[in-house]
Amino acid sequence: MFYKQTDENNAMTTREIIDYLARHGVPANEKTLRGDIALLQELGVDIVKVVSRPNRYFWGDRRFELPELKLLIDAVASSRFITAKKSKELGTKLCSLASENQQRELKRHIYATNRVKSDNETIYYMVDTINHAINEGRRIRFQYIEYTPELKPVLRNDGEVYELSPYALFWNEDYYYAVGWSDKHGNVSAFRVDRMKSPEMTEEPAAAPPKSFSLDDYSRRIFEMYDGEPVKVRLECRDSLAKYIVDRFGTELKTRALPGNRFVVDVEVSLSPTFYAWVFRFGGEIRILSPQKAVMHLAEMAQRMVELSSRE
Repeated sequence: MFYKQTDENNAMTTREIIDYLARHGVPANEKTLRGDIALLQELGVDIVKVVSRPNRYFWGDRRFELPELKLLIDAVASSRFITAKKSKELGTKLCSLASENQQRELKRHIYATNRVKSDNETIYYMVDTINHAINEGRRIRFQYIEYTPELKPVLRNDGEVYELSPYALFWNEDYYYAVGWSDKHGNVSAFRVDRMKSPEMTEEPAAAPPKSFSLDDYSRRIFEMYDGEPVKVRLECRDSLAKYIVDRFGTELKTRALPGNRFVVDVEVSLSPTFYAWVFRFGGEIRILSPQKAVMHLAEMAQRMVELSSRE
C-alpha cells in the first residue's frame, strides 16, 4: 500500500490509511496501525513520518527518482533499436517503479515516436544469446541480412553462415553492434545485431583477442571518425557550431577567434569517409584548412557528388 499509494509529494494520514485498508477488507485502528508502521521501520522498510497535524506517512526508498524514470522512458521511446511495441511495454514496466500518483504523471509522457523503429521482436533474445556467449567464452554463428533496391530483406551471400568470437556489445547511433574476431575477415569486425538472423552460441571456444586489441580504441576508430591513422586537421568554424565541435571532440581543445564570428580549431581524426560526411553536413559552415590532402579529398568528393547529381 505504501509503495503504490504514497511518495514524498503524496503522504497519507493515519485516517486515510485506515480508510484505504477498510476499502480493501483489512480492519485497522490507529493503535494497531502505529504498531505496524513501527514494526516495518524496525525491519528496515523506509516508511517516512512527516510530523504535522495530523502526522503523515510515505514510502521513502525509491530506487529511481521521477526525473530519472522520465529520462529512461524517453530513451526507450526514442530508440530505433527497440520496437514500438516493446518501447511501450518497457515504458509501462518503468512506470511501475513509481507510486500510482507518479505513474499517472509519467504515463502522460509515454508516446509513440515518429522515428523509424525496428520491427524485429526477437532482438532482445538475440542480445541475450550474444551476451551469454561473451560470458561463456564461446563463438556464435548467424546469417546476415541486407536489403535489395526494393527495400526487401535478403540474406547476404546467399545465406552464408558467419562465425564470430564476440568480445563485446556496443551501443552506437541507436543500434547494437556485436564486436569480435572474424576468421573469415582475419580481423576484429563489427556486426549490427538487428541485421543478424538467428544467432546461436556454439560449443567452440572463442578466439582470444589480439594482444594489441583495445575495445576503447576499436570503438573510437570504427564508430566515430578514427578509422585509420590519426592526423591533425585544422578546421574553420562558425561560432554557432561550437557545440558540435564539443559534441564530437570534447572540450580539451584550443581555439583561436577569427573575424566574422568564426574560429579555428585543431582536431585529431582519420581522413575517413565518416569524417568527410560529418564536415559535409554543415553545408560549408565548417571548412578544412589543413592538411592539404584533406582539403583535396573533400573537394574531390564534392565534385563527384556534383557529377552524380547532374546525370540525367
